[in-house]
Amino acid sequence: MALSALVLCSRALLRIGAQPVASFEEGTAEAEVAANLYPAARDALLAAHPWSFATGQMVLPRLLAAPVADKEYAFQMPPSCLRVLSAGSGRGRGLDYRIHENRLHADAPEVVLTYIFRPEESSFPPHFASALVLRLAADFCIPLTDSTARAEMLQRLAGAEFRDARLNDSQQTSVMAFEGFPLVDVRR
Repeated sequence: MALSALVLCSRALLRIGAQPVASFEEGTAEAEVAANLYPAARDALLAAHPWSFATGQMVLPRLLAAPVADKEYAFQMPPSCLRVLSAGSGRGRGLDYRIHENRLHADAPEVVLTYIFRPEESSFPPHFASALVLRLAADFCIPLTDSTARAEMLQRLAGAEFRDARLNDSQQTSVMAFEGFPLVDVRR
C-alpha cells in the first residue's frame, strides 16, 4: 500500500485504539483531529533532522531589490523550504547569510542553498514513516482518548522511534570531515 497522509493517520489512529478514517472530510472526531494535527506534526518531524530523503540543493534566484541593510544581495527561498541547512557560493556551504521575510540575504552574487523540503508521503522511507505514525498517535491520544498516561507513554515511544529513525538515516551518507579547523591545520 502506497503511503499517503490518510494511511499514516489511520495507522496512528489504530495505535490508540480509534477507528481509521477513509477521508479527512468524513465528519468524525478522528477525521477532524487527523486533518488538523497531521500537517504540523509532519512538518515538525521533517524539520527536526536533515533527512536524506528530504534534503535538497538549488541555486536560488536573485531578486532585483537589494536588502535594506547588512547584505548586498537578496534571494527568493523555495516555497517548499522547511529549514535551511546551509548556503554557499559555488557549493552548498560556507557562506555567511541571514533569512528575512522568506528571503535569503548574502554578500555573494550567487547562492547554492542546502535545505529541508516537504516531500510527498509516498517517498517516506519506512524508518521515517514509523516515527511519524508514533508521533501522530501521541498527538492524537489526548483529544481522542483523554488519557494523559497513554499519551505520555506514546511520547516516550515516539522519542525512541525518532532516535532510531535518525540513526538509520544518518548511516546513509559518508561521515563529514572537519574542514578548515585551526587546531587540525596547525599540525600540517
